[in-house]
Amino acid sequence: MGLKGFAEGGVASIVAGCSTHPLDLIKVRMQLQGEVTAAPIIHQFQTAALQPPRVGPISVGLSIIRHDGAAALFSGVSATVLRQTLYSTTRMGLYEILKTKWTDPDTNNLPLARKIAAGLIAGGVGAAVGNPADVAMVRMQADGRLPISQRRNYKSVVDAISQMSKNEGIGSLWRGSSLTVNRAMVVTASQLASYDQFKEMILERNLMRDGLGTHVTASFAAGFVAAVASNPVDVVKTRVMNMKVEAGKAAPYSGAMDCAVKMIKAEGPLALYKGFIPTISRQGPFTVVLFVTLEQVRKLFKDL
Repeated sequence: MGLKGFAEGGVASIVAGCSTHPLDLIKVRMQLQGEVTAAPIIHQFQTAALQPPRVGPISVGLSIIRHDGAAALFSGVSATVLRQTLYSTTRMGLYEILKTKWTDPDTNNLPLARKIAAGLIAGGVGAAVGNPADVAMVRMQADGRLPISQRRNYKSVVDAISQMSKNEGIGSLWRGSSLTVNRAMVVTASQLASYDQFKEMILERNLMRDGLGTHVTASFAAGFVAAVASNPVDVVKTRVMNMKVEAGKAAPYSGAMDCAVKMIKAEGPLALYKGFIPTISRQGPFTVVLFVTLEQVRKLFKDL
């Protein structure tokens, strides 16, 4: 039963991750808007003129297609596959194990507090396992916004991890890991726990039957909750993972708190919600595809 939970969660996560990858890429690009780069001052003015700091998700998407082609919307998709294989497979499987273990056998009931606790634990463990792929994914998604001379030009997720290990040390693969773990705990607890809770409420009150309508409604609500809860941590995580550390020079950010403080000072408190529209635009469909696929995969694996 335990292995089946990991397999079900892994398949559903990979399908959801690949199908919503372009939205995730746009989100990352928007979260990096307004960030001070190492580019020459003249180039910074040119970049600002071409893409204003508060440009929207549609404009960002069209800009990517115009400058790099439609295929660029899937930059870093190999890292997404690896990330979902490591991170989401672990968190989904572990959540199911904890949920089964903590459910009252007499009433078949699991209180919301325990669902949240299971999500926090599962998300934290999954993030620790999948952090190298997460860093590689952010780097690959962000590469296209840099001047050509500063691009890393990773060929694949394997190449990205190899180059990072060689040029920046093994530790770079876990850069921002505390943020990744914190975000994953928040996302998993809010996403998985709220999905189960919304689904139970719908069925208990006979609002809908246990079918596609219930799954879509509960998953979209769960996606909204997860997006609101995780966006600030996600923005800081993206910037810390993407920062370029040069030998002999101080890093742009000394840590998560330093990054958050500098962002708020330079760009205002709402900077923590940069990319929220593509976040909810991605988190909603991602969560819907995730749980609808998961329910279907469970039916296929039911008799195994």
